Amino acid sequence: MLAGLQNVTFEFGARTIVEDATWHIHPSERIGLIGYNGTGKSTLLKVIVGEYLPSKGTVERSRGTSIGYLHQDLLSFDTNESILEVALHAFDRAKKVQKELDEITVKLETDSSEELLLEYSHKLHEFEEAGGYEIEHKTEEVLQGLGFANADLQRPYREFSGGWRMRVLLAKMILQAPDLLLLDEPTNHLDLPSIEWLEKYLQHYKGAVVIVSHDKYFLNRMVKKIVELYQRELHIYNGNYDYYEKEKAVRIEMQQKAYENQQDYIRQNERLIERFRAKASKAAMAQSVIKKLDKLDRIEDAALERPDIRINFNVDKTPGKVLVELKHVSKHFKNIDILENASAEIERGDKIALIGANGKGKSTLLRIIAGTEPFEGERKWGHNIDPAFYAQHQLESLHMDNTLLDEMREAGAKKTDLELRALLGGFLFGGDDVDKKIKVLSGGEKARVALAKTIISKANFLLLDEPTNHLDIHSTELLIEALNRYEGSIILVSHDRYFISKIANKIWEIKDKEIKEFKGGYEEWVEWNERMAAREISNRQSAIGNQKQEDRKKESSKKQETIEPKEPRQSAVNQSTVQAELKKQQKLFQKLEKDVAELTAKKDKLEAKLAHPDTYSNGEEFKKTEAAYKDVTTKLEAANKEYEIVFEKMISLDEDLLK
Repeated sequence: MLAGLQNVTFEFGARTIVEDATWHIHPSERIGLIGYNGTGKSTLLKVIVGEYLPSKGTVERSRGTSIGYLHQDLLSFDTNESILEVALHAFDRAKKVQKELDEITVKLETDSSEELLLEYSHKLHEFEEAGGYEIEHKTEEVLQGLGFANADLQRPYREFSGGWRMRVLLAKMILQAPDLLLLDEPTNHLDLPSIEWLEKYLQHYKGAVVIVSHDKYFLNRMVKKIVELYQRELHIYNGNYDYYEKEKAVRIEMQQKAYENQQDYIRQNERLIERFRAKASKAAMAQSVIKKLDKLDRIEDAALERPDIRINFNVDKTPGKVLVELKHVSKHFKNIDILENASAEIERGDKIALIGANGKGKSTLLRIIAGTEPFEGERKWGHNIDPAFYAQHQLESLHMDNTLLDEMREAGAKKTDLELRALLGGFLFGGDDVDKKIKVLSGGEKARVALAKTIISKANFLLLDEPTNHLDIHSTELLIEALNRYEGSIILVSHDRYFISKIANKIWEIKDKEIKEFKGGYEEWVEWNERMAAREISNRQSAIGNQKQEDRKKESSKKQETIEPKEPRQSAVNQSTVQAELKKQQKLFQKLEKDVAELTAKKDKLEAKLAHPDTYSNGEEFKKTEAAYKDVTTKLEAANKEYEIVFEKMISLDEDLLK
């Protein structure tokens, strides 16, 4: 065991976060820590690292266990160092040993004693153990994987926004390679390619990883165990997030039946007590039943803490067939070209996900469509369009002195206060929260209010920029349900793959400064990309094979031209032997050609499987696929070598027959 909780109770002021909780974290485990917003997941991580002390019980940590903890509070760190230098602090031990090695090297110029040479040898081993020989390469690889360009690596850390700073600190933490890595919302500031890179990197991470995340796709691919903080208890499920959802439904159903059975039992005994308490002859029996009920271990009602709330849209106007038409659109910033002569259109009923890496211009394109970003070209607005644009940085439309309830009333949806309170509950504002003033809310809370206002509007065209960033999994599910019932059109930017897969019927990607449209959902788009990648690999291999064959033919022709003078023709017996051997080699050649084709197809299939994120969600499946890939690659190499040998034999036999 690396770390854990033993019968821990932790109280934060008057509020109990966990009660009598036990949880052990073992080496190499992949654990997802989940729960509704506000239940105390981040607080629990702080208890594990020792920032908070438990009210009761013990926090256990194995001697020598190193813990890395990534959390939002780290953003207060600031420095003039470059991002490469900040990340390289992960290797401070190696740098210290390097300095000691340099000092010993100087001493060795005048002192070559065995003792000093032995010390130098020990330090070299220590330097290697600390990863000293691959410091720069490894650091650059991790930073690039998290989305940094080579040109960014020497830029000062303080020039970057909060999201990019968090990436640098994440890079530093995974380079330190602690025994236990605690990650609090690591995907919040990552784009899709960076999330996919992080998944693959952590799959091969040697230490244990505990992740707090609202990203279902990420959890499904990363974790083998779910720990849910629910009703002040820790509930442990041995599986990924999908397994947890199914298993929890079964547990709740069983608990509910047990609760109802116990309630029936209690009611029967209470009626018995009422009936016989007044009778002197039965009073002792009644007292015995009362004591039995007092000792009863009561089962809690299994009803979920948060009810399902339906978010309903009211669309006033029906728009024309085409909502927005973009023609010959170009957009350039100082150091980057986003779009060049790009065209696209949004039709009624479209639910478009605009995806891709950060810096490709997704949010810029959203602003161009909304009419809030200058550009070259034409944007033609359709008939009867009533848009609503949600972006986290556009919160100036909120009235700071309004309460949440006042702000929702002014959104003009003519809903009752009860309906407005229910809607705000879906966005994590319950009870007295609705009477808070907007100005006292955090940035994330303001963003949720702005999203709630967008949802309540009567718009027939929604433009949504990262709408799920401040929502927990349950609230994201509610939003998905609402948007699937929504009769209007949507274009959205999101890095939440589960959210995109449930909403989008079209995918837009900014590629080569154009808007590339795929008519289909996210999972179809992923499969199509994998097929295209596999086809490209296959075409490349075929082209290489054809070129090799062409080169051999040319070489053979050259050899035939240089044979002078021709020797006398072979005897009929010799020719017959050569022809028989040639036929044998031709049959073998045909078989090898078939084998190479089959092995190449198998290799392409395994490459496509290895490129699919689902493969990495199952450790055993990944190992099996990887082993199969290595095996087929070895066989293909051997078959290709034999193929070349047989081909050369056939050429040689052909030449013998011509002599």
